[in-house]
Amino acid sequence: MAGYGMFVPYTATFLTFSDYMRPTIRLAALSELQVIHVFTHDSIFLGEDGPTHQSVEHVAALRLIPNVDVWRPGNALECAAAWGCALERRHGPSEIILSRQKVNDPPAGLTIDGPARGGYVLIAESGGAPDLIVMATGSELGVAMESAALLSKKGKRVRVVSLPCVELFARQPEDYRGKVLPKGSRRVSIEAGVTAGWHQWVGEGGLCIGIDTFGASAPAPILAEKFGLTAPLIAARIESWL
Repeated sequence: MAGYGMFVPYTATFLTFSDYMRPTIRLAALSELQVIHVFTHDSIFLGEDGPTHQSVEHVAALRLIPNVDVWRPGNALECAAAWGCALERRHGPSEIILSRQKVNDPPAGLTIDGPARGGYVLIAESGGAPDLIVMATGSELGVAMESAALLSKKGKRVRVVSLPCVELFARQPEDYRGKVLPKGSRRVSIEAGVTAGWHQWVGEGGLCIGIDTFGASAPAPILAEKFGLTAPLIAARIESWL
């Protein structure tokens, strides 16, 4: 359908089932075809279905395919940006990765300009250069903001950066990327999946917080505690690392 034209085809299913779709996603990327794949239930937080249905490596695996834009929006405005950019992207597939659980509302005053560049400063530090930059995607954007607030109360200057599409952000001009992620900054990534791929963004000596094992069958709040993905646990780990 994409090769013929006239229509922009899209699909929708659980993210874990992208395993079955990799050949067609790869072919769309290789053929530079505009196809949109919507994936939901994107992490261990879908809960009691257990590790067979809980995606941990799938976002990273999709990011490895050349010419694929992988979006993991963390609020409604980022979701709108993902869909808009996918409609404008004519020479390759776009993957829109969505969570099952609720996410935070966009902060007041946020415009679509930042999300539409794939990465932007969501919360700026105050009082000088940042001591720390916390990067996050998707449903972990909320917990990143909460962790930053806890660290700020302890005197840390913390910047929160949202990276809903690292591929698009990587295509931005170097000066823009440098303003969002200034050189020499200490960086942390937070994503409920394998940490592979994040080291290029946190840099040597940076901290990648994620899940490098399979999930477990339990309610989402219990899983968050078990895997260290609550705001107090993340803030404590970052403070110890600093």
